[in-house]
Amino acid sequence: MLYRHLIKKLDLTSLHLLVSIHEEGSLTKAAEREMLALSAASKRLQEVEQVLGIALFERTLKGMKPTAAGETLLFYARKILMDVEKISIDVGEYLEGIRGHVRMMANISAIIEFLPEDLQRFMSSHGQVKVHLEERPSAGVVKGVGEGAADLGICSADIDIGELVAVPYRHDELVVVMRQDHPLAAHSHVPFRETLAFDQVGLHTDSFINLRTQAAARSEGKILKQRIQVPGFDGVCRMVQADLGIGVLPRKAFELIGKPLGLYAAGIDDDWAQRTLSLVVRNREGLSPVSRLLYEHLLHDQP
Repeated sequence: MLYRHLIKKLDLTSLHLLVSIHEEGSLTKAAEREMLALSAASKRLQEVEQVLGIALFERTLKGMKPTAAGETLLFYARKILMDVEKISIDVGEYLEGIRGHVRMMANISAIIEFLPEDLQRFMSSHGQVKVHLEERPSAGVVKGVGEGAADLGICSADIDIGELVAVPYRHDELVVVMRQDHPLAAHSHVPFRETLAFDQVGLHTDSFINLRTQAAARSEGKILKQRIQVPGFDGVCRMVQADLGIGVLPRKAFELIGKPLGLYAAGIDDDWAQRTLSLVVRNREGLSPVSRLLYEHLLHDQP
């Protein structure tokens, strides 16, 4: 009986409203965002809570916060809304002649180093397939694939992937990037500990490279002397060029971005500088035909 009543109350408008209340922290703002009258929004929330027999939100001085039951419902609400969005996109694109749509998430290393050529080869043979690619740090890739926001993901193999399925995708090497006149430029390879005496230009806080270099510094009993943090590899190279410090990048990213700027790269002797990138999915058997096609391409069509 509860199931039937809940299905009647949990239409897509109500699900959108619940997500908006959580994100806005306010019923008034959520109603405005969903273009509902405040009274109608309040009634929808009350009806869902009445059917469940439990409060989904609590009002605090900082706004409306989900209860434990609310957190559970929000998890499923987001999943349902993502599935509905995917249905609308996929079906709509069949009508437009596009045979399929694949959602991908990848870390910045994969996007800069490998995916442009890999996707070009794939899409040149499958011109009616659309790929939506979103850049996220490795932990964000795992979260996105796990929640169903992406069909495929590429992340560092060192990250905890939980229950996802992972296979090796590519290997890369981290290097220290510096100006030609930097004291370390006399070396082709350096232990990472020797870089810790110098100011460093870091990537954003959640990036795997930032987390790994911070951990490497701690293992030496030191603190990474980050003078500035930037969101991408191009920013690291420009700041290094401006003599604001040295940086750590994948070698191929350096070849593409740093070398044309006249910078120099030295290899890092530490084992962690040799990396593997993984291709992750929730379930290989559960992939759509077009997602499986891209999955197989990324695994086997490598130069």
